[in-house]
Amino acid sequence: MALIHQATLTPTKIELLSAWLPSRRWAHGTTEVSSLGAYRFDDPAGAVGIETFLLAAGDRTVLHVPLTYRAEPVAGLEDHLVGTTAHSVLGTRWIYDGCADPVWAAALATTVLTGGSQVEEFVDQGDGRLVRRDNSATVIGSGTGSPVAPVDVLTTTDEEQTTLVRAGGLELVVVRVVGAEVRAAQTLTGSWTGGGPTVLAGVNPV
Repeated sequence: MALIHQATLTPTKIELLSAWLPSRRWAHGTTEVSSLGAYRFDDPAGAVGIETFLLAAGDRTVLHVPLTYRAEPVAGLEDHLVGTTAHSVLGTRWIYDGCADPVWAAALATTVLTGGSQVEEFVDQGDGRLVRRDNSATVIGSGTGSPVAPVDVLTTTDEEQTTLVRAGGLELVVVRVVGAEVRAAQTLTGSWTGGGPTVLAGVNPV
């Protein structure tokens, strides 16, 4: 379950992404984006927020951008910081490219390999009530196996349309430009309003 606060963020996530994306090899200088949908995974420890956006960039391009939200900066992830934002409920949040965050890597691999899906989202109304929110994007893994162990160290390599992540004995192939070909033993397939189903990521043993 993802718990979402009724809050304001300054700057917003889309503003941060619009400033960060031009520096990415796979974004090809994109500077203006809008959200088509997003899905979330759970951090088993409950410390890290995990959200992945489908973004419209230009007339036809759709970008796939995983993010993690943390309460403190993480040593070693400086080069993968998207930015910081002031959250009106939680305070300062450090937002990272999910492909470089070990918590995200473990969550993605587990979802793919176990045949899992996005988590349900609930909005905290501030008076003790939680209201379920419809998912704006859905994903499903193809596997039937077991969850992966926590990831300690990973390497990330951006390519023209994908990002390759090596984590333990696994290679994660993350689609950045939707429609890119993925060759993988197990896959994550996603859908959103007006888009999909399409493969968004894959997992291979190495």
